[in-house]
Amino acid sequence: MRLTILGSGSPEPHPRRASSGYLLEVAGRRLLFDCGGGVFDRLLAAGLGPSEIDALFLSHLHSDHMMDYARLVHARWDQNGPPLQVYGPAPVADITRRLFGPDGVFAFDLAARTQLKPSQDVWVARGGTLPRPWPAPEITEIAPGFTLDTGAWRLAACEVPHAQPRLSCLAFRVDHGGKSVTYSGDAGLCPDLEAMAQGTDLLLHWCYRLDGEAAQPEMARLAPTPSEIAAMAARTGAKTPDPHPFPRAHGHRGQPRRRARRGGGRISRPGIHRRRPRQPRHLTNSFIWPEIPPGGSRGGQRPPAGGG
Repeated sequence: MRLTILGSGSPEPHPRRASSGYLLEVAGRRLLFDCGGGVFDRLLAAGLGPSEIDALFLSHLHSDHMMDYARLVHARWDQNGPPLQVYGPAPVADITRRLFGPDGVFAFDLAARTQLKPSQDVWVARGGTLPRPWPAPEITEIAPGFTLDTGAWRLAACEVPHAQPRLSCLAFRVDHGGKSVTYSGDAGLCPDLEAMAQGTDLLLHWCYRLDGEAAQPEMARLAPTPSEIAAMAARTGAKTPDPHPFPRAHGHRGQPRRRARRGGGRISRPGIHRRRPRQPRHLTNSFIWPEIPPGGSRGGQRPPAGGG
């Protein structure tokens, strides 16, 4: 499995960080978890086009987790790609209809692109046929307890506390070939997530505030600190806890005013190594689980350890 961090920022603008978006490549499939603002550009920078995503999983429907959803769907449609498979909590089907339906946000744009003769001619010259249908992603609304087993990999979802009762909020775990990734979405600590993350190889957890930072009681309950996340990760036996601090406090040049501590120490990644992408390092970060033959490592050598 290979995980590429396309974005791990917040809704607030930041010159070097996109909002939430995580690309997991598993068993020849490309799964995108969340599609916040800036993630589409990061996907292109990572060398992938919109039609190369096999499925999108939305943890919840806050804007910083789905702002680029419409852009992904529209660009994929413009490439004549297959309908995007979308899994997410309700009301993602209604949101999609309000974007791409007959009275949706993009209705005027889509009418022009499909009904004007010059646009039709361009479409046919690119290999399309008429009449040209409008974007129609295939939506599966999911709830806590949802599972998807393809035979090659398995996904499970659980509920996490964040924006209830206004939004349903989910965490995900993917298992394949003896390796696993758990993604919290935006989450407070809770028994269901802790149970789902037991023994995971990589735990990606939302981290909104720093150790020692003052918070209102309700926010403190919903937004664990790096140390609290590290303690939970230790209880689960997660091999690689990886909290992603939000860039909420900027200096005059847009740099974070202070950095969050990652559980009080350096994170090691046994059996996982970091691939430096060709793009600037702030665009994407990747972690790769090497394919290890049964009974030993490839070529008798250990895979390189994680690090900068």
